[in-house]
Amino acid sequence: MDFKCVQDCSKCCIEREYYPRKKFGKVGVLILPDEKEMIEARAKNLHLDIVILPRIGVSYEKSNGPTKILAYQLMGRESNGNTCPFLDTEGEERSPHGGYKCRIYESRPLACKAYPVIESSSVTLDNKCKFCESCANTATNLNEELESLSKIKNKMETNAPFIWRYATGVGEKSDLNKISTGWVLEI
Repeated sequence: MDFKCVQDCSKCCIEREYYPRKKFGKVGVLILPDEKEMIEARAKNLHLDIVILPRIGVSYEKSNGPTKILAYQLMGRESNGNTCPFLDTEGEERSPHGGYKCRIYESRPLACKAYPVIESSSVTLDNKCKFCESCANTATNLNEELESLSKIKNKMETNAPFIWRYATGVGEKSDLNKISTGWVLEI
């Protein structure tokens, strides 16, 4: 069965998760450095306020933070980190599958194009995707998604020994006392 969005679903554009643990806060959509400027320009043209935070950085020495950023993250527009700012939840127009329409679908980031594939070496699909909940073992025709994920991996390759992850400080109100903000060295 070919992968396709479930009727009326926009779950992947709305729900954000804590990753890799709650202390890091909720993550946003992965944005590569060469995508950042385009995303910012599209938001400006649409008169949208967006927040882009660092996500992954690297350094060749153990220091106070990374010397190079490999990826950023587009945060959700809600205070808890949910709902992509480019998802049109107010308009009447819907996507072909009936969900909310993406205002930048044709020029969406590679991470959105790769979804629901989250690992390519042994193809793994996001179990939070409504389609994947019931059809993950039979999903086929994921070539475009796999190609997008491969591009992300290639652009994030590094030989730097120190990997840094940015803690967003974003999450549910009840969790804010458990969430950090700023760079954390991955050990």
